[in-house]
Amino acid sequence: QTCALPILAMPMPNHPETAAAMFGGADVAGLLLTGGNDLARYGGDAPERDETERGLLRLARERGLPVLGVCRGMQVIQDSFGVPLEKLSNHVAVRHRVAGDAFDAEVNSFHGFGARETAPDLEVLARAPDGIVEFLRHRREPILGQMWHPERESPYRDEDMARIRRHFA
Repeated sequence: QTCALPILAMPMPNHPETAAAMFGGADVAGLLLTGGNDLARYGGDAPERDETERGLLRLARERGLPVLGVCRGMQVIQDSFGVPLEKLSNHVAVRHRVAGDAFDAEVNSFHGFGARETAPDLEVLARAPDGIVEFLRHRREPILGQMWHPERESPYRDEDMARIRRHFA
């Protein structure tokens, strides 16, 4: 299945200085923080990735660029805003409903950590039935975070694709 988004990805190395130089030297239109391993402070094994992604998030914010954090990427956003994560059960390799005032959908779930609250600058858009924050946005900056993986849906969900298009437009 192909992705019909007009986006060209530029993979970044897990080396903070090199990634920052690449980011600064390119005509970057936004930042996608992807899923993957746990953050190092929660038992993950790639502190260099944590440092790289925090640095890229800071650079994107300085430039006012749109940011989308998916799963681990949303955890990076939460962590960068000082939100502590907690170990979860029943959020790995399952489907569940997430709901909020303007969003309600059944989504996939592949994360072992999450948060029940968020920072004052971030707004919760949807939660899982157990209260875990699954979807959020920054109140003033173009930052979105979602805990489900749109790339793991087959076919891709039209709602996910439309939201990503709007966010990076």
